[in-house]
Amino acid sequence: MSKPIIQVEGLSKQYRLGAREEAYSTFRETLTGAIRAPFQRLGRNGNSEDDTIWALKDVGFEVQPGEVVGIIGRNGAGKSTLLKLLSRVTEPTTGSIKLYGRVASLLEVGTGFHPELTGRENIYLNGAILGMARHEIEKKFDEIVAFAEVEKFIDTPVKRYSSGMYLRLAFGVSAHLEPEILVVDEVLAVGDAAFQKKCLGKMGDVAKAGRTVLFVSHNMSAVKTICQRGILLRGGSLEFDGSSADAVDFYLQGGSDLFSSRDWPDAETPGNDNIRIRKAAVYAQGKIISEPILTSDDLVFEIEFYNNLDKAIVDVTWDLMNVQGVHVAHFGRVCNKDGLSRGWHKATVVFPGNILNTERYIFSVQLGKNQREVLFRMDDILIFDVDDAIQYRGSNFSKFPGVIHPVCSWEIVTVR
Repeated sequence: MSKPIIQVEGLSKQYRLGAREEAYSTFRETLTGAIRAPFQRLGRNGNSEDDTIWALKDVGFEVQPGEVVGIIGRNGAGKSTLLKLLSRVTEPTTGSIKLYGRVASLLEVGTGFHPELTGRENIYLNGAILGMARHEIEKKFDEIVAFAEVEKFIDTPVKRYSSGMYLRLAFGVSAHLEPEILVVDEVLAVGDAAFQKKCLGKMGDVAKAGRTVLFVSHNMSAVKTICQRGILLRGGSLEFDGSSADAVDFYLQGGSDLFSSRDWPDAETPGNDNIRIRKAAVYAQGKIISEPILTSDDLVFEIEFYNNLDKAIVDVTWDLMNVQGVHVAHFGRVCNKDGLSRGWHKATVVFPGNILNTERYIFSVQLGKNQREVLFRMDDILIFDVDDAIQYRGSNFSKFPGVIHPVCSWEIVTVR
């Protein structure tokens, strides 16, 4: 066996709740922070206000050159933390990582881009960061621009790009500049279906060229298709490491952690400075939340969120996936065309019955601004079962073939 291109041993990462990882600071910010730090560290009664959690705990594995590895698991399992450690974005608390090759990472939209620079300048900047010579970048330049479909805007500062343009260019740069190791987080959810297909095809080409790919995704079909191997993380620990098909099956069969309704205490609401979420629920219309959801039921999805932007055009978008990773539905709505006030709001949508098949489903929610800027996204916010309306069979329900199972109107007549 050849020498591994990635070696991870005893890898652990600890975070402090309430503490934020800061970007690089100016001298003034550093000096101000040093003055304020003693006061921030102490809470009431002189105790530290921050608690610690282990995002990763004692993870170890090796990856061979040319291997394509899918990393799967629920939200909070440690997937993104692992990729940040492998990409040198943050340092491990304990353990070691050995990488034998250049790494290109796409962890979020526009990672590594400077907003004031043009698309052209950012391509050369990212290539230089990867250690590539100018002639190597020039050789790939036209191919990157064509892939990203930004020819008309290549000399425009990327801060003026839409999120889709930003993403296309970022992925194009990462995939075309020939790193030995390509690290891709679940950023493809931002693009449209055609672009996602294009990216998956490109990752397949990268793999065929013998380069190593680490791919985090909730799309189980994509993981099975392009990955040879699957690593399942749960609660920061490595739970399964095997073929991608076996890893996906193990993941889906162990999915007992359903939550059709979730409430968060004020101190733990997920979100950021713009948006916070305190409640999300899915239930059958006219029933209580704890009752089973049947295929014939109209489904009610609701979310309560805090908007901290004054008069912002906020939109709420739901993405419905089944546990095989198939994107079943995508629907959204602008909350108020005149702008949403600061404060708590509830968005409710009714999904008609007699469409969904008997299946387990995963809901993700995204809140955006002006239908262009993503304010906050939460994957796997709800996980629920839809059961057979004709004959309820508990957890051992059967399933009709196909992604959906609509009730259709039939007419059968005798003709001559």
